[in-house]
Amino acid sequence: MLGAIIGDIVGSVYEWNNIKTKDFLLLRDDCFFTDDTVMTIATADAIMNGATEDSFIDAYKKWGRLYPDAGYGGRFSDWLHSDEREPYNSWGNGSAMRVSPCGWLMDCGFTARTGLWPSNGRKAARLSAAVTHNHPEGIKGALAVTDAIFLCRFYFGGYKMDDGSENCSHPDAWKARIKKHIEQEYGYNLSQTLNEIRPAYRFNESCQDTVPQAIIAFLESNGFEDAIRNAISLGGDSDTLAAITGSIAEAAYGVPTWIKDQALSYLDEPLREVYKRWMAYLEG
Repeated sequence: MLGAIIGDIVGSVYEWNNIKTKDFLLLRDDCFFTDDTVMTIATADAIMNGATEDSFIDAYKKWGRLYPDAGYGGRFSDWLHSDEREPYNSWGNGSAMRVSPCGWLMDCGFTARTGLWPSNGRKAARLSAAVTHNHPEGIKGALAVTDAIFLCRFYFGGYKMDDGSENCSHPDAWKARIKKHIEQEYGYNLSQTLNEIRPAYRFNESCQDTVPQAIIAFLESNGFEDAIRNAISLGGDSDTLAAITGSIAEAAYGVPTWIKDQALSYLDEPLREVYKRWMAYLEG
């Protein structure tokens, strides 16, 4: 979750002022959290309250109304401030930017022992998307990010199958496996390079034109900070793009302490309190 929050904060000042370079101050004084952070916090809160359809709806409405000026899309804002509890068939990237806590529910040890995928994180991811973003592309984007987070935790965490064999021997091989899975499972084209994407890439709020680019920004990275810089350098919907990339990069690399401490200072106490509860929830 923290990786998504950091990506959002870093990208907040570039969403409407895109830059096409990796050379920038990572955390500026004028950075701030946006709807990406608020809804990621809401997802964690919903999971801790049972990860049911109602818990996701209640959490999104609760936290969205507490932070009404965080920068929500028009249709989501209308849903947020209404009494409506039905989804509105969105394919927007909001389902993918808020989903990262679901990727941490999945049990790497279970997969190492059995060779099977744990279902709980995917079920939560699908629910978290479907309460608003029930278009197939909205659900697909959330599931792809969840899978990428889980696979990073599995491969970069050094897990082995029960026969004792190594999953693969090098981060480049781990990333190749993640790329292959996402392409085969979700049909995203991850073959373009950042240099190929960057010149023509523009603001886009869809899952289908945000999630693949965010994953590629991770695949080409050599560390957490580098992944965030990759995402910002593409332009587009910078805070959301970096939030998605950051959520995946955290699972692979962890977050440097200085970045974590500085980023958390941008949050107010209610948001920090949920973050602390979430970390305790994962440890418990």
